[in-house]
Amino acid sequence: MQKIKKGDKVVVLAGKDKGRTGEVVSVSPKDSRAVVRGVNLIRRHQRQTQSQEGGIITKEAPIHLSNIALADPKDGKPTRVGFTFQKDGKKVRVAKRSGETIDG
Repeated sequence: MQKIKKGDKVVVLAGKDKGRTGEVVSVSPKDSRAVVRGVNLIRRHQRQTQSQEGGIITKEAPIHLSNIALADPKDGKPTRVGFTFQKDGKKVRVAKRSGETIDG
């Protein structure tokens, strides 16, 4: 089970977007990187195609997993992630800061 998944709210810990929050769009565990909505924006030149307009576009670039932390469901501050088993034997993620279970 991964500590950070698609759809999680995360806080950026390092880099030019330090302190900003966003939602995880995609995770690449093999490369240890994630794409976060509205964070680590880059500008790229795009050639015009039949389906897409040309020009300079702005998009999110992947950010390393060590530079983001899950936002605590209680107060939105960065927290570490732990795992516990529920009564029915299901493994769930738990915020170390508040002890709350993380939906997902």
